[in-house]
Amino acid sequence: MSENATPDPYADPLRFGQRAQILRERRGMTQAQVADLLGVSPHTYRKIENGQQKAPGIETVLRLAEILRVRDLADLTGRPEARVDLFVGPGHPRLTAVKAAIDGFPLTNRVEPPPVAHLEARLHAAWKARHASMNHREAIGALLPDLIRDAQALVRHCGSAVERRAAQALLAQTYSLAQFFLAYQPDSYLLWRAAERGMIAAQESEDPHAIGVASWLLAQAHRDSGSRHYDAADLVNLEAIRFLKPLLPEASDDVLAIAGALEFELGYTAARRQETGTAWRHWDKANDIAARLPETYYHPVTSFSHAVMRAHAVTVAVELRQGGESVRQAARAEQSVIKSRPRRARHRIEEARGYQLDNQPDVAVASLEKAYEAAPETIRYNGYAKAILLEEIESTQAPRRRRAADLAGKVGLLTA
Repeated sequence: MSENATPDPYADPLRFGQRAQILRERRGMTQAQVADLLGVSPHTYRKIENGQQKAPGIETVLRLAEILRVRDLADLTGRPEARVDLFVGPGHPRLTAVKAAIDGFPLTNRVEPPPVAHLEARLHAAWKARHASMNHREAIGALLPDLIRDAQALVRHCGSAVERRAAQALLAQTYSLAQFFLAYQPDSYLLWRAAERGMIAAQESEDPHAIGVASWLLAQAHRDSGSRHYDAADLVNLEAIRFLKPLLPEASDDVLAIAGALEFELGYTAARRQETGTAWRHWDKANDIAARLPETYYHPVTSFSHAVMRAHAVTVAVELRQGGESVRQAARAEQSVIKSRPRRARHRIEEARGYQLDNQPDVAVASLEKAYEAAPETIRYNGYAKAILLEEIESTQAPRRRRAADLAGKVGLLTA
């Protein structure tokens, strides 16, 4: 290896601080940025990297892994026996088939397209299956390859501009469904292809709802790529909101809801930046939009609704690291019923993060158990849930340690 090459964090012997420095630099982050997100002074964080301070406790290690988007805890600790996937689960058995359908671009008309109404009905059924299933990747992964190929064929066979726009809207919706399957799978480039192709198809469709959904998903892809991409996430969200704003006075419930979902995404990203006032201001705006919707309404893609806005309040407080406020918001949200199983599980995980911040680890583990009951696959692929369980497996309290270990075994956390 040349003198100018970036060291390999697997190479021994490397101190914990050296590994943290290498991984931080690979993400293009400064020491000050990491220190701010970690909740310590730049001076303290500098001492961690320089080895002038003993290796931090597991809570700090896991928080640092989260900030640096470390996919395997061994990358940070240098301990192969602690090899744990934190942010990306093992590839789903149906990933290969879904990937082949997304990557394929047939240039001939060998595939006979289905009638538009038939494809619409299949997509509607797929979204229902996604929300109702305890293991939504299995449910939609079985449907996606044929849906993708048929939607692509429908676009190719269009005979008029009107037909083509309608077909592009269905193709955009299909790519949106694919992104829910691809999230936390070990192929981030495939997720980006689906997100960008979905955005292009939505723009070609000129359908406001399709454009809003594609923007919502593309913004999330940017935000989840790390802090350097937060501005890009905001840019996508803001542009979509500006596009939809003139339509809102007479908009359908679905268009109104996607506008609200986009508004909340701005708040979510602000919370990630620790911008408290901005985060809650966007939550308020999104909540005002939700208030215009019927009490029983649920957006078919995002689950945006009265109930989910209460769950979103928990997320904002958690991202701002406000433990007490997270718990208060969780208590308010407890009265709400989130119909989507994976979304309900995601809320329980956010709730668990809040209880962990508030030093209530037993309640945090109980919340993760509820997440598992709602949708085992959701918790299996969620890095935050894994981080909490990994911490509580080491608890000095035997009952909590046993509960955490039991759940960790169910989700495959410690599987080699």
